[in-house]
Amino acid sequence: MATPARAFRGGIDGVLLVAVLLVAVNLRAPLTALPPVVSDVAADLHLTAAAAGLLTGIPVLCFALATPAVAGILGRSSLRTAIAVALLLILAGTLLRSADLSGVAGPVAAGTFAGTVLLGLGITTANLAVPMIAQRDFPGHVGTVTGLYTAAINVGTVATTALTAPLAGAVGWRWALASWGVLAVVALVWWLRAVPREATGRAACRRGGPPSGTTTPHGPRDPGTPTDDQALATAAAEGVTGTDPTAARDRHVLATPFTWWLCAMFALQSSSFYALTAWLPLILEDLAGIPSSASGGAASLFQGFAILGGLAVPLATRRLSMRTTFVGIAVLWLTLPVGLLVAPGAWVVWASAAGVAQAANFVVIFTLVAQRFPTVRQGRQASATVQSVGYCFAAAAPTAAGALQTATGTWTTPVAVVLGGLLVMTAIGAVLTGVPRPRTS
Repeated sequence: MATPARAFRGGIDGVLLVAVLLVAVNLRAPLTALPPVVSDVAADLHLTAAAAGLLTGIPVLCFALATPAVAGILGRSSLRTAIAVALLLILAGTLLRSADLSGVAGPVAAGTFAGTVLLGLGITTANLAVPMIAQRDFPGHVGTVTGLYTAAINVGTVATTALTAPLAGAVGWRWALASWGVLAVVALVWWLRAVPREATGRAACRRGGPPSGTTTPHGPRDPGTPTDDQALATAAAEGVTGTDPTAARDRHVLATPFTWWLCAMFALQSSSFYALTAWLPLILEDLAGIPSSASGGAASLFQGFAILGGLAVPLATRRLSMRTTFVGIAVLWLTLPVGLLVAPGAWVVWASAAGVAQAANFVVIFTLVAQRFPTVRQGRQASATVQSVGYCFAAAAPTAAGALQTATGTWTTPVAVVLGGLLVMTAIGAVLTGVPRPRTS
């Protein structure tokens, strides 16, 4: 297999890229497999609606609460091993969630909830590790790889959303959910064959990247790999003055205002996404008058068009600035809440446009992370912070939206709140995407 360092002199290493994309397919697919059969699961396990809702909420809580600990572990382990462990956790969680443990002492749904926790931990690990792989092994193509990675996530989402219910009709919900474990098996086998062992991964990861002139786990150091000079330039661009070079280079990402504005941007993005994902079928029924039998399929447009969104950003930024690209994305995102409030009859247009935008905005946010924090150590810290804060808000968003609907008796109020959140996100993003990239030596 060609090493990434050699491959980047002529293009992207296709074998490693396929490995990354196969991992990405697993990062939401097990979660979106549940909603189409959640009523069957609740009936079989004697769950209330609130308890069944936890099966969707637990993984998002894991994203929020486990991210700091996972980030610390990643700083002391090989990324190859971390991804392998993440896939094993996803596989184990998928199988345990579907297992029939009715003959075992304890609550009948204990295995289902335990499996859901394992899924959340596995996906949390990969959520952090895959962007680090993109930043380390694809230094000249972070935006492109992040876009493809996001598109692959949504391919998995669309596949499980569309196929789980028909599978459950044929073989039952347990086998239907368990069958998606094959995605983790395929990804794990390819990953272990595509990525060589990292004999010096721990030391390199703690340093934030290999020193100049050394050999990386994949071959000679690539000229595009960030150096200590780049880390120093980043700190200088963030306003570190009056300190010695070592202090500037080692300044923690939590000390930079840019990190916290990114947290706010991602919190608003993810909260809007999860609030709409959880309730969009019912919103379309209420505001657009879609029959309940068709509302699920109508809402799937929001997920399906996200595949295009993951690919749009790297293509757009070849000709446009990051700020111009973001403003276009924000306009598309805003069309959904505005359209549902003003012209709900055109819901097909609004759901499709926002589907493209919600995935594209994810790419913009984590491209900003990679650009602003160019070393692996800084990128890990920033990504962990942004995801931990953002997913804390996202975990509460569906419940808050549902509570607003209950209090007001209509979905108009929750949609209006989402609109307000997206407007604030647009203002923050317009500022952050206009901040010059750190100059490098």
